[in-house]
Amino acid sequence: MPTIAKNKYAHHDYEILEKIEAGILLTGPEVKSAKSGQINLKGSYITIDSKSEAWLINCHISSYRPAGPAQNSYNPTRSRKLLINKNELISINTKTHKSGLTILPLSVYTKGSLIKIEVGIVKGKKKFDKREDIKKRDTDREIRRSIRNKS
Repeated sequence: MPTIAKNKYAHHDYEILEKIEAGILLTGPEVKSAKSGQINLKGSYITIDSKSEAWLINCHISSYRPAGPAQNSYNPTRSRKLLINKNELISINTKTHKSGLTILPLSVYTKGSLIKIEVGIVKGKKKFDKREDIKKRDTDREIRRSIRNKS
C-alpha cells in the first residue's frame, strides 16, 4: 500500500485513539491527480452530517493538467464524501459526540486500484504532552545512535 499523502500535523498535535479505513468518492481527474501525489491533507477534517454521511472537508486536490481546459470551474477544496460502513459511522459519531473527540484524515494511500483514506479518531494534545513526545523521541534517537556506534 504505497502512501500518497500523510497528515503530519495530526500526529504532532493529536493523540490518535482509533484508526479506520474508508473509501473516498472522487471524480476521474481527481483520481489521476491524487495518484500522482497532488493531494494535501493539511487543515482538513471530517464531519458527519444529519443524514449519517461522512464528508472530507478542506482537502486540497490539485486539478489534473492533462485533463484539459474543461476544468475551469474546478474547486480543489470541495467537500468529498467518504465511504464508511454504516455501523462504523454510527460508532464514530457516538464516540465523538459523547467525549468531545475529533475526526481527522491521517493518510491517503492506494490499495490495488482504489484510493483509500485512513481516518483517525483523535484527542488534542496539551503542550506538555508534545514536549514529552519530543523528549522521548530524542532519547530513543540517542539510544539507537549509541548502539550503532558500539557495533
